[in-house]
Amino acid sequence: MNRTLIVIDMQNDFISGSLGTKEAQAIVPNVKKKIEEYKARGDEIIFTRDTHFVNYLNTNEGEHLPVKHCIQGTYGWLISDELDNGVGYPVIDKYTFGFDGWVHYDFEEIELVGLCTDICVVSNALILKALFPDINITVDASCCAGVTPESHKAALTTMKMCQIDVIGE
Repeated sequence: MNRTLIVIDMQNDFISGSLGTKEAQAIVPNVKKKIEEYKARGDEIIFTRDTHFVNYLNTNEGEHLPVKHCIQGTYGWLISDELDNGVGYPVIDKYTFGFDGWVHYDFEEIELVGLCTDICVVSNALILKALFPDINITVDASCCAGVTPESHKAALTTMKMCQIDVIGE
């Protein structure tokens, strides 16, 4: 069976930058190990990258979260150096929480890891579940971090309720 690992928004701004947290920093080694496992098996790996522009503060999201982050071309926008910046893998620049182009992929089994559990991970997990209701979708909680530990747990609960398997708790 073809397995795909989707690494959500493991970018500098979410790890140690303008929206970074100690919880996000703590999962980087787990995510790196997970990527190495998929790579060793020859499975597919896809990265996503939250992407904003210089006018971010004038957008709807910027009005709700007035913290500049992941501005295209900046250091904060890049995928973590510890994950080799995602070089060698497809990188999807997404302009909102969830990517709406998943419908163009042919998945058999999906695992998601990354940041933030309670925003972009849950958004993409639910979109994927809606598009591919009959495949196994898993989220590894040990490779995810939320804005807060409480919202991380709430997002995991939401995904479980939507028949997404949560491992690594």
